[in-house]
Amino acid sequence: MSQLVIEAARVFDGFEMLENCAIVLEQGRITAILPLAEAPSGDTIALRDGVLAPGLVDLQVNGGGGVMLDGDATQDRLATICAAHAGLGATAILPTLITDSFAATQTVLAAGVTAVGRVPGFAGLHLEGPHLDPKRPGCHPPGLIRPMEEGDIELLLEAKTGLPALIVTLSPASATPEQIARLSDGGIIVSLGHSECSFEQAQTAVQAGARMVTHLFNAMSQLGSRAPGLVGAALALPVSVGLIADGIHVHPETIRLALAAKQQGDLFLVSDAMACAGTNMAEFDLAGRKILRQNGALRLKDGTLAGADLSLPQAIRYMIKTVGISPERALAMASRIPAQAIGAPLGRIAPGLPADLVHFDENWVLSRVWQDGQAKSVTA
Repeated sequence: MSQLVIEAARVFDGFEMLENCAIVLEQGRITAILPLAEAPSGDTIALRDGVLAPGLVDLQVNGGGGVMLDGDATQDRLATICAAHAGLGATAILPTLITDSFAATQTVLAAGVTAVGRVPGFAGLHLEGPHLDPKRPGCHPPGLIRPMEEGDIELLLEAKTGLPALIVTLSPASATPEQIARLSDGGIIVSLGHSECSFEQAQTAVQAGARMVTHLFNAMSQLGSRAPGLVGAALALPVSVGLIADGIHVHPETIRLALAAKQQGDLFLVSDAMACAGTNMAEFDLAGRKILRQNGALRLKDGTLAGADLSLPQAIRYMIKTVGISPERALAMASRIPAQAIGAPLGRIAPGLPADLVHFDENWVLSRVWQDGQAKSVTA
């Protein structure tokens, strides 16, 4: 692939906003960031307005392109999900399995190992369940929620040897500190979620090795005056914390308070997207239950939220325009910070890194996407 030069009036490199830069791409990687005056000749794309930013990183993606991640997972189905989200600006994702059977988990893990290095944008897997708290199932099938057993640990540890990243969302109600420690010692990122646990139980889990919390404020024990709950633990302890910023899952003032309170670790944005992402689907099935897509939300017939009808660019725009944070912080929450949370060399614009880039117009609407240096069709 020949050299490509992208000239941009503003560039967010993952840490700060730069002015008037030339980003040089070659062989699917970034080879240089230069002042415009030093831009080499050759194929050039000039972006005179908006912001060029790193490709977005989404750590919680249940589906996309009309496909859910489930027990029918194959490399091709993972490719469909990854491609759908690349068109939405997330050039690296963790396809996420919602609570399912042991056999389904085996199938998904095997498909994930096969996809490594073969599916563009596949950065690992996220298993949200089945080891959750029956008191906080959310949209997860209650009958499949169960305690963690030795066979589960062995399966997860073996799969991690073939995956670049593996997140397991669990609850202290279904996994012991010793089990959490074994997973963590094996390189698995343990995330606390769907849990009615106390602050003290969450603290014990973090001390054992948990280092993340899944979709803050949703499906968890809330912050109280005498019982800080999992929300309090997420804000007080040194863990990375996912957030669904769609104006439905969390009130904007609650987000502002969380941003101000979080002193150790950081918040990052997730889409919690479902099969309908990147499509015009009005409904779909989840574990035999119909999910309705209406008024910007995905819900079961009883009104329970079931994931989100959200893309990361939409979440970024919401954080900037409604919550009121700086563009730099909003962009970092969807690029560098989640990449750091899984230890991946992504989410930044720097020489030697993959040429994954996105461009936003002046209204923070996604307009261009490059993945491994190749232009992608935008569906956002």
